Amino acid sequence: MKKLVCLVFLALTSIGVASAQVKVGVLNSQKALLETDDIKKAQKDLETKYKPRQDEMLKLEKELQDIQAQLQGGRLNQLGQQELQAQGQRKQRELQRVQQDLEEDVQRERTDILQKAGTRLQEVVKKLAEEKGYDLVIDSANTHFFKASLEMTADAVAAYNKAYPVK
Repeated sequence: MKKLVCLVFLALTSIGVASAQVKVGVLNSQKALLETDDIKKAQKDLETKYKPRQDEMLKLEKELQDIQAQLQGGRLNQLGQQELQAQGQRKQRELQRVQQDLEEDVQRERTDILQKAGTRLQEVVKKLAEEKGYDLVIDSANTHFFKASLEMTADAVAAYNKAYPVK
């Protein structure tokens, strides 16, 4: 008898769940994140911050091109050619170090910025979902098809910009 009551209860609850309407929102989280004012400002700040190092790389590349042109000119004696080749090798190593350091620093800072903004976006989406009565929010990257009316990316960007205004 107890088993029968449990089975009837399970059947009734599953019918209730099946008939309930589930409100779903679809979010392109990558697009939402990249379109926030916060990320746009951070990108500009990174470009400004690292421009001197990029300029240094361009200068080194120009110096290497000049050395290459002098070596191909054929007007140097063997000693001058050896000295110029050694100078070119030093410049090449310097360029590689500057380039590697720049890439590592930019990547580290970009990762920190994206992690912080990603956490903020999750909070904003959760609050937005609660306000709009969504039962489920899925990322558009994980869907094959959805109706445009379920799209909430623009709303998420607007809510993020409102919650975290750029100074």
